[in-house]
Amino acid sequence: MNRYLAAIAFLLGTCATLGADERPNIVIILVDDMGFSDLGCFGSEIETPNLDQLAAEGLRFTQFYNSGRCCPTRASLMTGLHPHQVGIGHMTAPPDKPLGFEGPYQGYLNDNCTTLAQVLKSAGYHTLMTGKWHLGVNRKECWPLQRGFDKYYGGLSGAFNYFKPGGDRGMTLGNDPVGTDDDFYATDTFTDVACDFISEVTQSDDQPFFLYLAYNAPHWPLNAKWEDYQKYKGKYKKGWEVLMKNRLAKQKEIGLFDEGTEAAPHVGPAWKSLKLKRREDLDSIMAAYAACVDSIDQNIGKFVAHLKSIDELDNTVIFFLSDNGACQEGGNFGKGNEAMVKDPPLETVDGPRIGLYWANACNVPYRKYKHYLHEGGACTSMIASWPAGIPKQAAGSFVREMAYLPDFMATCVDLSEASYPKNVPPCEGASMRPLLEGKKEAIHPDPIFFEHEGNAAVRWGKWKLVREYEKPWELYDIDRDRTELHDLAETNAEKRDEMIAMWEDWATEKQVAFPERFNMYEFLNKREKAKKTKQNAARPQASKN
Repeated sequence: MNRYLAAIAFLLGTCATLGADERPNIVIILVDDMGFSDLGCFGSEIETPNLDQLAAEGLRFTQFYNSGRCCPTRASLMTGLHPHQVGIGHMTAPPDKPLGFEGPYQGYLNDNCTTLAQVLKSAGYHTLMTGKWHLGVNRKECWPLQRGFDKYYGGLSGAFNYFKPGGDRGMTLGNDPVGTDDDFYATDTFTDVACDFISEVTQSDDQPFFLYLAYNAPHWPLNAKWEDYQKYKGKYKKGWEVLMKNRLAKQKEIGLFDEGTEAAPHVGPAWKSLKLKRREDLDSIMAAYAACVDSIDQNIGKFVAHLKSIDELDNTVIFFLSDNGACQEGGNFGKGNEAMVKDPPLETVDGPRIGLYWANACNVPYRKYKHYLHEGGACTSMIASWPAGIPKQAAGSFVREMAYLPDFMATCVDLSEASYPKNVPPCEGASMRPLLEGKKEAIHPDPIFFEHEGNAAVRWGKWKLVREYEKPWELYDIDRDRTELHDLAETNAEKRDEMIAMWEDWATEKQVAFPERFNMYEFLNKREKAKKTKQNAARPQASKN
């Protein structure tokens, strides 16, 4: 009898093992407007021990590209397509202010695409999201629950206040607006709700989960907690030249760049030429920014600890990246002072901003910043963690192969064993799984393309073709000149022209509006002026008598 019982127990155990879903959980953590060198493991002085630990046990991507701006990046990441293909070729419409376009620049997700959540849900995944959506707030059919997520909590619009969101930039639970209490702090709350969502679904069944955790930090307004701010106040009084020098030295020390790497020069004035009051305020602004990054790291630690406590960490793939480089919006010197940090405006997006000069420094050693497709705008410091999947011998290493946002869809399809639908345009990406498994092979032998506001780029092997709006194309050998300082457009005109033709073919296919014929802001201004002229003409004219 014991023999039969043992046999039955063995068979039951075997069946349970075979029936267990061993596909990994997938987590994508997207931060907002963080510079390439703002993490300790990418050269920073900011304290990020939890992200540094993920990097030490995982992988750091050195050539991962975003779309240069908030919502185009989110559109591409979420759909596996280029932003123009899904209706967000420029930006989304502000709350209650539709752009009035249709097609590639309509400002909200169209119906001719699928999302990561929809694809993974079809494969049996629980689909969860907390944080910033920014893919269309004025049309409910574009909201997270309508595009495949089972659970959602966060801000549907773009920027919002960290302490007390207000007006038309409040919080939403599912499809319903919700208030916030006195303990609300966006970075903390998004993490806490994400952990609660995960606990709920893992207790309900054994199906894997997909979480998209989209922090609004460190986007303006830089609403730092006072205690976090105090850790950094005074640390930036030596200025941007010293910060850039120290970060580049650390980047070389950890092997991110080789000793011969030449940093792009800073675009601002010499720090010592500034008046004392200006330097004091600039120190405060940068301290608030650093505090917001520090807070992200604290929450990553809390999140990872939660996964570990429920025994889900080992088989969870975590990607961490920024939607674009550091943000120069807010003028050259930025905005704010210590008083604005200590007593922040609430229910508004008014508050400190780092501005162009600090943004340039935060992207060291690269050129440019948010909006642009030079490396400082479009290259993100991405970390990948997967204890059960990344070989131990690869842990802590750099991934030098090129990848970009549409690869998330291909990677998720691969990891989840899902099927990508045939009734939408084919995914533009390639699976990053070989890179996660430690293989040193190019997943993009063919060119990849970019465009935002007339800024444009092509990456093809070692070559990068790039331009600013209304300026000539530049050409760089990225293998030798990662910081884009030695333009080869004139000395290698044949390669330049070949790649320009490639970009123009791609732009025509994807319905990209060429900058010579299109400027979003000029168009909107002309439309508004024409509207007012028409209204004035329709009004009864006052009698001259």
